[in-house]
Amino acid sequence: MGSVSYVLAAAVLAALVSGGACIPKVPPGPNITTNYNNQWLSAKATWYGRPTGSGPKDNGGACGIKDVNLAPYNGMIACGNVPIFKDGKGCGSCYEIKCQKPPPCSDKPITIFITDKNYEPIAPYHIDLSGTAFGAMATPGKEQTLRSFGELELQFRRVRCKYAPGTKITFHVEKGSNPNYLAVLVKFVSDDGDVVQMDIQESKSPAWIPLTLSWGAIWRWDGAKPLKGPFSIRVTSESGKKLIAKDVIPANWKADTVYTSNVQF
Repeated sequence: MGSVSYVLAAAVLAALVSGGACIPKVPPGPNITTNYNNQWLSAKATWYGRPTGSGPKDNGGACGIKDVNLAPYNGMIACGNVPIFKDGKGCGSCYEIKCQKPPPCSDKPITIFITDKNYEPIAPYHIDLSGTAFGAMATPGKEQTLRSFGELELQFRRVRCKYAPGTKITFHVEKGSNPNYLAVLVKFVSDDGDVVQMDIQESKSPAWIPLTLSWGAIWRWDGAKPLKGPFSIRVTSESGKKLIAKDVIPANWKADTVYTSNVQF
């Protein structure tokens, strides 16, 4: 190696040690839609949290949904990057994923729910899985072996969300809500899984009031004139389907309370 090569090598090493190395950013792919064409796409897969956990330490995530370690999610959740999370409008959507290599991969599809986000620009599609979901792609008994790889290539495709019979769309009135500020989280949405618009209607008014997406799966209204319940909520899924949960939030509603509807897609 010549003296110039030694100098270049030393410069590269110094840049790496000092954190000056430039890691290329990969632009995100096109948004995943509801065409359900069964086509498998490639994505980078990583995992986070405890090896057999449900992602975040608080069993929550950027969608605002809590207790994702419990049914119906059972820890089978993931962070989607920009074209999957879609600034919250991808919350609740469902995907089949599978991996073919390394050898612990089973090549058998499993279903995950999007309940969190990641914006790491490492691939057009990046799915950061809970430890439980990452391990579930392995052949039985090889879950921890697969997790030890940390990162791998997987195949994924959008699928319709399916919940246990009798499961209804559920709303959670968030903490801090009051007659002039109402924030509502929506979850357990079958079919598309995600919601792109919510509107609210006071019981004595024919008008529908559009809610604004606050963050994740939480929609809000705030205004000078207090709202009077009970309230009906109209939900629009990504494919444009609409459902109305009539008087789902009662007149004597309380903040930090769950209200279950009698409707489902």
